[in-house]
Order: sequence, then structure tokens, then C-alpha cells
Amino acid sequence: MTNLLLVGSGDIARRLLPLLRGHYRLYALFRDPKKIADWRSAGVTPLLADLDDRPSLARIGGLADIVIHLAPPLPGGSRDTRTTHLLAALSQGRSPQRFIYISTSGVYGDCGGGAVDETRRLAPQSARAALRVNAEQQVRNWARRNGVRASILRVPGIYASERLPLERLRSGAPSIIAAEDSYSNHIHADDLARIIAAALRYGKSNRVYHAVDDDEMKMGDYFDRVADAYGLPRPPRMARDEVQRMVSPGMWSFMAESRRLSNDRLKRELKVKLLYPTVGDALEK
Repeated sequence: MTNLLLVGSGDIARRLLPLLRGHYRLYALFRDPKKIADWRSAGVTPLLADLDDRPSLARIGGLADIVIHLAPPLPGGSRDTRTTHLLAALSQGRSPQRFIYISTSGVYGDCGGGAVDETRRLAPQSARAALRVNAEQQVRNWARRNGVRASILRVPGIYASERLPLERLRSGAPSIIAAEDSYSNHIHADDLARIIAAALRYGKSNRVYHAVDDDEMKMGDYFDRVADAYGLPRPPRMARDEVQRMVSPGMWSFMAESRRLSNDRLKRELKVKLLYPTVGDALEK
């Protein structure tokens, strides 16, 4: 049976398990030993290792036929050292045949609300997004050198019933008035797991895909839809400069960037049919 290694054992990896179990022999990296028993009971062989501790990764060299890299970069610096350590470990012995990297749509920066496909020039405007660009470059260069079929998924805001901005709405934090608001992009967590599984089967070598739904929704409208669905007050609308003064720099980095991601390549090449084509489809269930 084909060996598949999950790197990053969070919510999306957990949602992937039913799609992978029975088709692959599953391994996953853990740095917290408290998680091991739960994942072992789910059919995963746990490997205790830490992407920030390169020697601890020695045992994964030559292990995996497929790697799904979901771990975020360590904040700070200009290089994603976690990806550096992972690729170095995977280069010891037989290389994987397939590699899936989960990146972010933040690599494009602010596109002024324009339509964006996967050929758009990258222009990250936050340190977090710049690290993702670095990770993508590392993955693509390593894949070319080692003959690995790598696919990169650029992911926007992930949501699910337990991943909604309910506390933000309850706090009364403001949204931007419609005329000045930014377009935001979303994907349901279950659809993201299905997209990753589709990329394993259909993803082309060194190819980028937008893991995004069909919605073209501004951020304030998203907050309004969630508020209405949960019987909460809609957030007050304020001018863009007022909102910037009232929210954290981290939140502003999400609110300030405006783009409309295309998912044509996702549907055409990965043959994905979304469970939740729009946020409304999910909220109505």
C-alpha cells in the first residue's frame, strides 16, 4: 500500500482522514505527544517530530510516497525554515512521488478587487504571506530537482460551522462601508479536504490551483450573512480609515486586501464539484 505522510495535524488533516483511509497507509508528524493516541485510533501511524528541530525529522527520509504539507511557517525571518527542514529530510533516501503544499491566497497581496487567476504575479504585502511565497519557491525548486510531482493549493479564508466569526460579531467590531469594502474569498473546510484529495489524483506537476468557492462576496456582506444566520446583530459599517484604526494590524491585513479568485482551473483540471459553492449554501444547511 502507498505510504502517505501528513505534515500538520490540524482540522483540515483530520477532515482528510475519511477520504484517505483504506487507500493509503497513513502517517502523520506530531510534536505534541498528547495527540498521538487519538490519531492512532483513527488509523494513523504517529511520528513524533518537530519541523523546528531538523534532527528529529531524520526518520522520515525515504518513508513516504506522498506528502501533504499543511504546516504554517514559523513567524519571523524571510525563509520558511519549516519547509526547508522538511524538504531536507525528505531528500535523504528515496524521494516522494507526490507532494501537495497548502499555501495562501495572500501571496497576491491587494489586487484592488480585480479578478485573479493562477498566473497572476505574486506581490505579498504581509510578512506571513511573504513566507508562503518563499515556501512555494522552495517546494517548486525541490520538486524540479528531484522529479517529484508537486501541486500547490492557494487557499483563502477557511470556514465551517465551528470556524465562523461569531465572537467578532458579538463584540460589535465594525465592517467597512460597501463602497469602500474589499472582496474576500472563502472555502468550506470540508471542500478544502476534498480538493486536496482531488489534487492527489489529478494535480499536474508544479501546478498551482486556487482552492476557492464560487462566491464573489465583499467582506462586510460575509459578516452580514453569518450574523443573519445566527440571529446576531449585523456589524456597524464605517469608513475604511475608521475601521483600520479600530482593528488589529493582523485583522486589517485580511480586511485591506481585495481580490476575486478564479476557480476555473480547479474545476477543469481537478474535476472538483463543490459541496458548498457559496457561503450561503453552507449557512442554510
